[in-house]
Amino acid sequence: MTTFQPEPVAGEAPPPDSVRPKDSTPQAPTSVSRLNETIRGFIQTWGSVWVEGEITSWNVRGGNVFGRLKDNAADATISFRIWSSTRERLPDDLKVGDHVVTCVKADFFAKSGDFSFSVSAMRHVGLGDQLERLERLRAQLRAEGLFDPSRRKPLPFLPQTIGLITGENSDAEKDVHRNAELRWPQVRFRTKYAASQGERCVPETIAALKALDAAPDVDVIIIARGGGDPQTLLGFSDERLVRAVASASTPVVSAIGHENDHPLLDDVADLRASTPTDAAKRVVPDVAEQRALVAQLRSRLTSRLTQRVSHDIAQLEQLRSRPVLRSPESMIASRAQEVELLAARGRDRVDRALESHARRTAELRATLRALSPASTLARGYAIAHLADGVIVRDASQAPASTPVVVTVGRGSFAARSDGEVAESAGAPSDPAAAGDGPAPN
Repeated sequence: MTTFQPEPVAGEAPPPDSVRPKDSTPQAPTSVSRLNETIRGFIQTWGSVWVEGEITSWNVRGGNVFGRLKDNAADATISFRIWSSTRERLPDDLKVGDHVVTCVKADFFAKSGDFSFSVSAMRHVGLGDQLERLERLRAQLRAEGLFDPSRRKPLPFLPQTIGLITGENSDAEKDVHRNAELRWPQVRFRTKYAASQGERCVPETIAALKALDAAPDVDVIIIARGGGDPQTLLGFSDERLVRAVASASTPVVSAIGHENDHPLLDDVADLRASTPTDAAKRVVPDVAEQRALVAQLRSRLTSRLTQRVSHDIAQLEQLRSRPVLRSPESMIASRAQEVELLAARGRDRVDRALESHARRTAELRATLRALSPASTLARGYAIAHLADGVIVRDASQAPASTPVVVTVGRGSFAARSDGEVAESAGAPSDPAAAGDGPAPN
């Protein structure tokens, strides 16, 4: 603190720097710098103070934070500064709307006369243990597979009836209705009101969810709530509500708070919307977009069909212009001579084959006739055989008085053997040497 040395001059008012603020008079005022230094010296004796409130302003400039803290019950605020070196030690999720307790030290700048508080520590009020429990629950539910993307149910393209769970007369309800009806005017809602915070929030939300899930005409369910500090959103991270949403058969959309809010309900829902307005836009298609899409598809279909018909007509004209189709009789005429030639050639081959086979047949017939026993008999030879059919080949087989049957060129006759006849000098000893077949008897 600057030390001021009064230098009074006889007959004149003392210099302002020499007058202490409490001794100042209209004739002997103090200076601004001495007043500010006096205030600064007094404030420095306060030390550090722990104070509770809600962050209403949070501006980051050059790594430092300049903000304001509001009393929770009264209309009173203070300004605070967080230097970059201190900010590194604070939680990363501090933001406007958070309920915090902070350690501040009064800081008065004598040069400008600005009064503020420097922050040395800041944390959420009552949320430290709760956030830790929520993270443990989040890890447990993730391990159970409740957050697995594969178990999420797809939303219907155009829901006829939307189930809505929200606070009565809330802005979230108005946002969902307004944006959904702007996109698809015929959409219908079945709304169940439930407390959006406090002890009634979880049981009323679960009861509304079960009622809408059991309704056969409800195609999708939206759970919507406006923004709030983490303390007021704790109900949407309750394990009972999370498990109820996981077991619902109807697709559920979570639209809790703002983009930065992230209750456990967002992880288990079939679709997470950043805001209630976003939920309405993602659940209901835009009728104007769908009409434009239908018109575009119709135009593409017409173009494709026109191209296909034009292509087929061109191909047909090309086929019709070919000589074979323009005058098909020419193809038949050109082939007639070839057919006649092939037919004549075929007849010639058949005739030659028949003549060749006829000659071969005659030759075989002559050969067979020459080798036939009947031909031998026709030349005057005979065959003698006994009564039992045995052919007589040796004269000893037919002793005297043996009946024999003699077969000649035409017919057979009976005879009786007179015994073996002595061979004459002129007769051959081997009948085969005298000619074909057996010797005549």
